[in-house]
Amino acid sequence: MQVRRLELKNFRSYEAAELEFSPEINVLWGENAQGKTNLLEAVAWLTAAKSFRTRRDSELIAFGAERMSVCADVESRGRAFRIEASVQPGVRRSVTVNGVKKKTAAELSGVFSVVVFCPGDLELIQAGSPVRRRFLDGAICQLYPRYAAALAEYGRLREHKTRILRDWESKPDLLDTLDDFSLRMAAAGAVLVRTRAAFLEKLQPAAARFHRDCSGGREELTLRYETKVADPAADGPAVARCLYEDMQRHRRAEIDSRSCLTGPHKDDIAVFIDGREAKTYASQGQVRTAAIALKAGEWEMHRLVLGERPVLLLDDVLSELDETRQSFLRERITGGQVFLTCCQLPGGAVGGRLFHVSRGAVTAQ
Repeated sequence: MQVRRLELKNFRSYEAAELEFSPEINVLWGENAQGKTNLLEAVAWLTAAKSFRTRRDSELIAFGAERMSVCADVESRGRAFRIEASVQPGVRRSVTVNGVKKKTAAELSGVFSVVVFCPGDLELIQAGSPVRRRFLDGAICQLYPRYAAALAEYGRLREHKTRILRDWESKPDLLDTLDDFSLRMAAAGAVLVRTRAAFLEKLQPAAARFHRDCSGGREELTLRYETKVADPAADGPAVARCLYEDMQRHRRAEIDSRSCLTGPHKDDIAVFIDGREAKTYASQGQVRTAAIALKAGEWEMHRLVLGERPVLLLDDVLSELDETRQSFLRERITGGQVFLTCCQLPGGAVGGRLFHVSRGAVTAQ
């Protein structure tokens, strides 16, 4: 997959920009707060009309402008696509692919995919379980649409069950439906648990290999899926039964707390470096390397499942890495299109294109 050409109008700090990119590495360099990350955001926005920095489309519109647009010529799965999208306050977002209007922005995910690493992704290692679940769910949803449907169904059922637990005192009859919702949540949850476990099993060697090589062979990364299910690889009915039985054991506690206390929405990924929990013991450099390794593993999973890598967006990835890790990273990110932002030009040959970014203007070098 690759972005051949990108056109921006009133997107963040860009009043207007037209850029052509290398199919290999594209280095965006310049001082901080000049618009480098905005370019990555624009590329990422093409995947599902969704930003990795904000949930509000209105924040993407340049100050003082009434409308923003992003247009791109991309190649994906051996085909050429023209993606055009625009946002205007008070007007329904418009997205077309090769002139055909899309009903939902989610339809873009089947056309074009990216993997993003930004400084906030350090939370993959340091923060709580919701961050790692979002990473896992987001990675799987890009590859398996059926998983996305099961995840949405589980979320709807959990929301209904939460309402029952919240309102049952004023409407006691609601408790009569509680077990049915637990049963249905268990069925949908079994899809999540089995798919997550299988995905992480394939992600583990790719991420571990990247981390090991990046650290010069000195460190070993291990990932473990943590769930209440004894055997996540068991068949669907067995996993669903395990989830339902656990919900029944927590039934009284859920009623008292008025919340869903158990299920795959509580699962986590445990990350270890040389057998020690990274969240507690890893240095800043190790944390950054481990987070990048997870993203690199996701990048490789696309190749294994779809036969081609997505576009890789690396925002400020070189800071806080020693020279050994920086050199490895520059040499390793090959075999697909890459966008890399940095404050200073990296040493050595780039093998792609350089772009200097200053005050919302981009100059190809």
